[in-house]
Parts: sequence; C-alpha cells; structure tokens
Amino acid sequence: MAIRKKNPKNPPVLSQEFILKNHADIVSCVGMFFVLGLMFEATAEVSIVFITLQHSVTVPAAKEQATESRSLYNYGVKDLATVFFYMLVAIIIHATIQEYVLDKITRQMQCPRMKQSKFNESGQLSVFYFVSCIWGTLILSSENYISDLTVLWKAHPQNMMTFQMKFFYISQLAYWLHAFPELYIQKTKKQDIPSQLIYYGLHLFHIAGAYLLFLNHLGLVLLVSHYFVELLSHMCDLFYLSDEKYEKGFSLWAVLIILGRLLILIVSVLTVGFHLAGSETQKPDIIAGNFNVLAAKIAVLSSSCTIQAFITWNLIVVQLQRWREQSTFEAPDVKKKRAVAKGRSYKKGTENGMETSNRADSPRSRKEKGA
Repeated sequence: MAIRKKNPKNPPVLSQEFILKNHADIVSCVGMFFVLGLMFEATAEVSIVFITLQHSVTVPAAKEQATESRSLYNYGVKDLATVFFYMLVAIIIHATIQEYVLDKITRQMQCPRMKQSKFNESGQLSVFYFVSCIWGTLILSSENYISDLTVLWKAHPQNMMTFQMKFFYISQLAYWLHAFPELYIQKTKKQDIPSQLIYYGLHLFHIAGAYLLFLNHLGLVLLVSHYFVELLSHMCDLFYLSDEKYEKGFSLWAVLIILGRLLILIVSVLTVGFHLAGSETQKPDIIAGNFNVLAAKIAVLSSSCTIQAFITWNLIVVQLQRWREQSTFEAPDVKKKRAVAKGRSYKKGTENGMETSNRADSPRSRKEKGA
C-alpha cells in the first residue's frame, strides 16, 4: 500500500498556519453560535446581549408634541459583549475585502511583498474611513448638526444617545479592537508593531473617551473630520503604490491635513470652552452621566491637542523622509547629466575624459620632431 504524501498547501489542523489561513471561517463559526442562540428560548436572552444594543430607556413624548415615545440609550457593562460580537463581524469583513478585492488587485499589479503589505493596509483603512465618513455625516444630518454646527456649543449637554449614535460608537470600538489580532493574522513585522499599536490605541482611547463622557456629537464631528483627512492620505498611498507618477498628491494631502487639524482644534476649544462652561458642575455625577467638571475639560482639551501635535509631527517626519529619498534618487541623475555635458564639451586634446599626449600636434611630439 502506497503512503499518501501530505499536500504542502494544506497545513495540519489547529496549527498556526491553519489558523491564519482559515481564521475567517473559524470566526464565522463562533459568530454563528450567537446567531443560532436566538432560535432557542433557553439561550435567546444571552444571544440578544451580544447581538442587539443594550441599556435602552423609553422616553415618553412631550405633551405639546404629537410624536410617540422613543427609545434612547445609555452605556453599561453589557456593551462589552456587543462590542465583542461586532469585533468578530469586523474580522470577517476584513478577510472578505482582503480575499476578494485587495488580493486580486495586488496579483495584477505584481507588487513586491513590502509594497503589497502597505497596499493592503491602505486599502483596508480606505474602505473603513469612507464608510465611517458617510455614516457619520448621515447621523449629523439626521440630527440637524450639519445645517447648524453651532448647536455643538449652544445646546444643553445630553446624557443619552439615539440608536444610530450608539451603534456607530459600538462599531468604531469593535473595528479598532479587531485591529489588534489582525497584527498577528497579517504577520506584521516586529519593527512595525509598536507604531501600529500606538496608532490603534490612540483611536481606541479617544473614541472610548467620547463615548463614556457623553461627548457623542463632538466626538462624531471630530471623527468625521479626522477620517476624511486620513481617507485622502490612504487614497494618495494607493495611487502612489499603483503608479509613482501620482507622487504630487502627497503635497495636497499635507495641506489638507494641516487644515483638518486646525478645524479639529477650533471645534474642540469652542465646544469644551463655551458649551460645557455654561453648565459646569462642582462634582461629577456618574449616575446622571454629567462629567462636566474642570478636570474633565482640561483632560479633553489636552488630549485633543496632544493627538493633533503627534499626528502633525508624524506628518513632518514622513515629508522629510520623502524629500530625502527624492534627493538621493535625483543626485545620481544630476551627476550623470554633468558627466555627459563635460564629455561633450571636451576639446580635441581629450578622449573619454583622459588627456592624450601622443597626438601628432601635441607639444611633446613637436619637440621630438624638432630634435
């Protein structure tokens, strides 16, 4: 009986390569357990905690309004289960985009491995930023914040959220949490992991802070502005990686990112300084969700200024590196052009850049003839 050889393309079950190759299918099976739990009465209550939004409060309609009562949302411990489930959904969507869109594009481009990893990262983030910008803009439009942005620092602070607002923040937290296991799944290089951890951690920290401090509308406006600038950045990277002639797009991105950071700082100062100053309290009320105290305002403003300074510093470093690379690439070309120009301007007494002393009309030959 012949021994059947193992196919090298199929790694052993439960090995590291097997998990990395089939991680989307494994995560899909885990998510299906929660969905199937809705079909049975004994497990339905547990599955609902993971799949649907929790901590809802029914607000009765006002007497002068003809509208019915509506449901608003607070936050609580059960939100961790909801964030975990949608983190699984984010991993599945990430793998789907990678396999059916980005991998096909990179095969056609025939990129080297380093260029391919950068293309995949920019492609994934471009899709996320694009969807988040549209989603956040629709939420602001439905709550009349686009038509009158001054509502941010004129309206009274709110300690409740609508369904769209809470689902947006749950999705944002789930996405940035899923980015941490993706570092292992995508086999990120060790030297790139610290910068990626800082990048993901800063996003997660600020989104969670806006969610817990009920700065929902301010956080949404700042996120949409930030995501729009980052979307342009990664779109420039995609065009540049596909064809290097699009390098001039980085100059446009550099100007827009500075304007975007200034807009974020202005909106932060106006909202925290004027809007929250009118309803400032002496002590924070955790039950009522009122954290409008001086210490919280200083923390919010210092955090916003710090992250903007960090991003701007990274922009300066990146631009300096690109200018150095351009200068190193242009320097050999300039030397070649100078060498060619000197070669053309040589007189008859030189050949290939070396002086010739054995010509018939040279001073030495004349001396020999005279002798």
